[in-house]
Amino acid sequence: METVRLLISMAAQHKWSIYQMDVKSAFLNGILEEEVYVEQPLGYMRRGEEKKVLRLKKALYGLKQAPRAWNYRIDKYFKKKGYEQCPYEHALYIKKSKGDVMFVALYVDDLIFMGNNAEMIQEFKDIMTKEFEMTDMGLMEYFLGLEVKQGEKGIFVSQVRYAEEILNKFKMTNCNPVSTPMEPGTKLSKFDGGDRVDASKYRSLVGSLRYLTSTTPYLLLSVGIVSRYMEEPSYSH
Repeated sequence: METVRLLISMAAQHKWSIYQMDVKSAFLNGILEEEVYVEQPLGYMRRGEEKKVLRLKKALYGLKQAPRAWNYRIDKYFKKKGYEQCPYEHALYIKKSKGDVMFVALYVDDLIFMGNNAEMIQEFKDIMTKEFEMTDMGLMEYFLGLEVKQGEKGIFVSQVRYAEEILNKFKMTNCNPVSTPMEPGTKLSKFDGGDRVDASKYRSLVGSLRYLTSTTPYLLLSVGIVSRYMEEPSYSH
């Protein structure tokens, strides 16, 4: 998420547009390096050879090797085309050519990319569509829970849809809104003697709020405080 936010800030600073593409059936593009065998699926068994198995050449969904095989193939492809992998963020690739630069960020089967050369970007779209079956989604609008609006005045990021999902999940859609996320002067204790609550539900709630801080930094202090009581939360927490 930090990398995505950094790319968005760079695009806003240089007035670049951020584009998005989606790989159709990404895991089916992975080529297996090791030997993997599966039983013949029902309805496709060869008569008289029911006891035989099939050797896979390419990955299938549900196969534990599938994500690794797909990542290996796309990584190999990018490096072959002259992209450098960021040593600190392995899902980020950068290509430089005669003063032009292009950034590509990969999250499983979703790609976001941007650069200072429109021809370079169009060429990237054409090549990727030929190499993999992909969907051109145009300007980035929704990525990893972030809602992005790009316009002449800048790039605006929010998580309205995600926030509504949290409220629905924890049955808080009808609660009254307040201006402060935590009452001033609140003091929480690990051993307050209060009634214990479902720890897994509490952790789920805190984790959801922590992801929401990607666009609402004013929640950070409050979320940080309540995250101290993940092990044995009580009603007060």
